[in-house]
Amino acid sequence: MTPNEYQKKAHETSAYSVGFFVDEDGEKEALITADFIYPALGLAEEAGEVTGKFAKAVRDNKGIITAERKLEILKELGDVQWFVAELCTILGADLEIVMNMNLNKLADRKKRGVIGGSGDNR
Repeated sequence: MTPNEYQKKAHETSAYSVGFFVDEDGEKEALITADFIYPALGLAEEAGEVTGKFAKAVRDNKGIITAERKLEILKELGDVQWFVAELCTILGADLEIVMNMNLNKLADRKKRGVIGGSGDNR
């Protein structure tokens, strides 16, 4: 399955409405409404659940990731992916393009020797 196929299938499972309009250039744009609130907050929640699973592995199991815990982490990562795909849909962006943009940005940082450090636009 491609990222864009996943994005489409993920959106088919959404249970909230997303409004769109078409701008003067014929581009589909998302409405700035509460459409953003649920997936943005959901992404933060699910990312927290991922880190929580790792924290509990450190606290309860000396940092060892058991097969059961790995499965639970993977489930939460799937939820993170769903929310990322939904936010892309709301923004009218293809998930695959966003993924490629990220890889290009990171490759450029590595090439320039600034992969480490801080700042969004380094």
